[in-house]
Amino acid sequence: MARNRRDPKGETSPLRFVAIAAVLIGLVLVSLRLLPGSPFESTAAAEWGRADSPVDRTGSATDRNSRPSPSPSPSPSPEPEPLPFEAKDLDLDIDGWYAWSVLDRRSGEIIGSDNMAETNTTASLIKSWIVADYLRRTADAGQTPSDAKLDDLTKIIRDSDNTRTEQLYTQIGRSASIKRLLSTCDLTDSKVSSDLGWSRTELSPRDTARLGNCIADGRAAGPKWTKWLLNEMRLVRGAGDFGIRKAFPDAEAKKIAIKNGWVDRTREQEIHVNCLAIGDTWTMGVMLRYPINKGYEYGMDNCQKITEALLTPTP
Repeated sequence: MARNRRDPKGETSPLRFVAIAAVLIGLVLVSLRLLPGSPFESTAAAEWGRADSPVDRTGSATDRNSRPSPSPSPSPSPEPEPLPFEAKDLDLDIDGWYAWSVLDRRSGEIIGSDNMAETNTTASLIKSWIVADYLRRTADAGQTPSDAKLDDLTKIIRDSDNTRTEQLYTQIGRSASIKRLLSTCDLTDSKVSSDLGWSRTELSPRDTARLGNCIADGRAAGPKWTKWLLNEMRLVRGAGDFGIRKAFPDAEAKKIAIKNGWVDRTREQEIHVNCLAIGDTWTMGVMLRYPINKGYEYGMDNCQKITEALLTPTP
């Protein structure tokens, strides 16, 4: 191994000073190349740390034209299926007064005839609320209807039994129940008929559609009994099975819950026919009032006719 030469006095050789000076000068020059702004600055040092620097995280240079791939745009949400109805003015050959309304259950939007806020006496249509009000209040009280009571409710909905309806209406407080309807379902057009009975309750087609939505979303019968009530309304039979759902193909019609009302008003010499229907994404109310001599079937058939006129044509 080579050893440093020392002079006889033990001092370091001048060659050692020269070597040390050369090393120091070399280090200074390297530092100047790495110093930003220096005339000796290297390209890599000048671009280090810039947002658009071509130097990657490992310190190696990358292609200046290389850029990260943009994130893919999110797929647009699919458009909801349109309702099966078209908003249009109807000019049908129907005697008397008629009106209609459809509510989109997804958005709350309501369409209807210009007179959809006018009222008609409900007749048996209001039974859907009377049963719902009883079921909700019974559940809220921590009670369960007996099997015999449920059989009564089935007859009220499916067969429109008037005697059982009157008994139930009295049990739940008569007109107090209709006041609960107005507040629970946010109705705006309808009226309580005080001592004149459930059949004389006045609803508009717009509020009828709102009642349907109130039943469908659980406010009317409560979470425990809503499914049961909707199923009973799908099983309406006999004279009460007419109107809105008859305008749909059989496979679809059996999924639609309904409650209709029909009554002859001898004092007014009129027949009042009303139709409520609840579909998967919509509810609908149709109401008619016409001369008494035309009979029930005239209104029943025209409730279906109005619905057919509003359905979107099949491609």
